[in-house]
Amino acid sequence: MKILDKYILKKFLLTFLMMFLLFIPIGILVDISEKIDKFKENELSLVEILEYYSDFVWYYGYFLFPIFVFLSVIWFTSKLSNNSEITAILSSGISFNRFLKPYLISATIILLISAFSGMFIVPKKNKSFNEFQYKYLSKNKKDRNLSNLYKQIADNEYIYVSSYNPTRNQAYNFSHEIFDNNKLIEKISARNIRWVDEDSIFRLTDFFKRSFVNESEIIESRRIYDTLFNFNIEDLSSLKYQAKALSFFELNKFINEEKASGSPLLNNHLLERNRRLSIPFSVLILTLLAVSVSSFRKRGGIGINLAFGISLAFIFIFFDKFFSVLVIKSDLNAFVGAWAPNFLFLIVTLQIMRIAKK
Repeated sequence: MKILDKYILKKFLLTFLMMFLLFIPIGILVDISEKIDKFKENELSLVEILEYYSDFVWYYGYFLFPIFVFLSVIWFTSKLSNNSEITAILSSGISFNRFLKPYLISATIILLISAFSGMFIVPKKNKSFNEFQYKYLSKNKKDRNLSNLYKQIADNEYIYVSSYNPTRNQAYNFSHEIFDNNKLIEKISARNIRWVDEDSIFRLTDFFKRSFVNESEIIESRRIYDTLFNFNIEDLSSLKYQAKALSFFELNKFINEEKASGSPLLNNHLLERNRRLSIPFSVLILTLLAVSVSSFRKRGGIGINLAFGISLAFIFIFFDKFFSVLVIKSDLNAFVGAWAPNFLFLIVTLQIMRIAKK
């Protein structure tokens, strides 16, 4: 059986790689055809474009990992079935559960790669991918800035910006408020705030400060003012965007901070964290479903199996997007929203497996 395990393992991984190398370049070509005018307009170099598409592969490939696995398993398992190889294997006394072993090993390898990528590699690629789009590909300047942030940064401190440009590390219409027992004691406002990396300071333009001491009010204003705050410039970015650009451990820390500040977008961040676990786990479920669907012969052969598989893939994507929108737009629990498609497909998979074993 070890020979057969190696055979299926090799077929699985090679077919998955073939699917990935087949569909991702198609996606890149379609994207180039849509954005080539923007590339010319911004006079981008070949190196900048290649860096963008390096991020593009990770950005889209990560979310399509489970679908590529699903279609790969259906493709090569259907070929085994049509050649009566599966019938011969099961007729030799090998159980269906034992037959699944090399599939599960292969799926686990891809699951681990997907999980590691989603936790540590993809967030960095997301950041550079989105920054490139904001800088060069947005339709207008307003789209290039991430808008309207109001955030608590300490027990009695709050900040607000109307928009933030991640490519310039600069935010606009900045205000910083400090309270004492719900009473405003200091407010700083500025037309914009920018992080000066070489000096490690914040630079405020059109700085205006009001301080309230007892019954007196102290006003201070300057054209340019350099200072320090107890937050990072990245904290001024759109919270949803920021969560996608954080590694798994950074995201956990960020979520704890958002809980403490009572962020209204906390559910979005919890959804992002849960999806980093649910997406890799879906590889196992879709592998079992694909084997169960394609392991017995049907009229129409591989074509019927592929058509059925593609239909199920679209249904999975639909449910994934549907529950994600419910989490963002309503109060649906983030864990339920991230894991519901997996639970639903697990139920379907167990039913089809029961039929396949017979």
